[in-house]
Amino acid sequence: MNPATAQPDAWIFDAVRTPRGRGKENGSLYGVKPLDLLSAALVAIRDRNGLDTSQVDDVVVGCVTQVGDQGACIARTAVLTSGYSTDAPGVTLNRFCASGLEAVNHAAAMVASGFHELVIAGGVESMSRVKMGSDGGALFDPQVIFDVGAVPQGISADLLATLRGVTREQADAFALESQRKAVAAMDAGAFRRSVIPVTDRNGEVILGVDEFPRRDATMAGLTKLTPSFQMMGEQFGLDALTKKVYPHLERIRHIHHAGNSSGIVDGATAMIVGRRAKGESLGLRVRARIRAVAVVGDEPVLMLDGPVPATEKALRKAGMTIGDIDLFEVNEAFAAVPLAWQKHFNVPDEKINVHGGAIALGHPLGATGAMLLGTVLDALEDRGLSTGLVTLCVGGGMGIATIIERV
Repeated sequence: MNPATAQPDAWIFDAVRTPRGRGKENGSLYGVKPLDLLSAALVAIRDRNGLDTSQVDDVVVGCVTQVGDQGACIARTAVLTSGYSTDAPGVTLNRFCASGLEAVNHAAAMVASGFHELVIAGGVESMSRVKMGSDGGALFDPQVIFDVGAVPQGISADLLATLRGVTREQADAFALESQRKAVAAMDAGAFRRSVIPVTDRNGEVILGVDEFPRRDATMAGLTKLTPSFQMMGEQFGLDALTKKVYPHLERIRHIHHAGNSSGIVDGATAMIVGRRAKGESLGLRVRARIRAVAVVGDEPVLMLDGPVPATEKALRKAGMTIGDIDLFEVNEAFAAVPLAWQKHFNVPDEKINVHGGAIALGHPLGATGAMLLGTVLDALEDRGLSTGLVTLCVGGGMGIATIIERV
């Protein structure tokens, strides 16, 4: 802690990200290895800040599916392939969908404690090359599922919508607005400060802008889509598993589909986090202070309501109220998640996900949280505002949140 301010001495100096590419074989980034995506972000953050990488205490990277191209500590491997000083170590972590923000929070904690002075934090996920769920895991063991009562996230999303009164019409309207906001943000150059193009070995641009947003999205088109998890829940008995915790619930209303759920995409991001004096000694410009971080466990069947207690915990730690926050990024894993969060806190539309979210832009699992933090920082600067809060739901029943304040 800085005794002069009684606030964490953990600051954001810069943030970059790649565009998000469609996470399918026909996506522009399918031919780009996740190592190269992450290296592109590390090179960009170094070069545009003239960073002496021998001064980097650690490189902390979120990555969810750590097998195949994403295995063997991709953080350290990317340090080596990016031309960083070999003095810079690397660690790869996994807190499911929160991994990117967890990387930032971990970096902030190490810096604020005084154990580190300068850390690169970020994330990567190539969902086209390394398929979601291909790492398996004990959470998907049938016995664990029965004992814990866990269900697929899509079932949990529909459960959340049912319990919180979110309708299909509301979810589709939110999804359409996410597309509209994302397209408007791209057209206005709102991502210009952070997005770096992905290039091939000859310097030719492979992808320079986000690929996933749908300019042609309409309410009529969304209305025609069939709920993705209804058959799974009703015919395969997964809805019944929720009765162990919610016996009073007569039935789950299945409202989520491909159009109002997060997109499968590829992408990577990097952010410089450090002590203020250390950064300034290296010629870095301070952009924001990390005021508070929080992570919580929550009920694992409902699973996706974690952003609510995580937000409350972060606000308590920062000594703030919901009204003290200017802009929010609530990850659009499924439309019901931000809608339920917004209903709980009574936050107006104009303060939440102002540039669209994962429904329109996509959700590269290990990178999303750190990307959202960079997005809210850019939006705060563009609007002359001060404070931002980022929160994500997390598999297994968890939530995460981070509060930043612009300098």
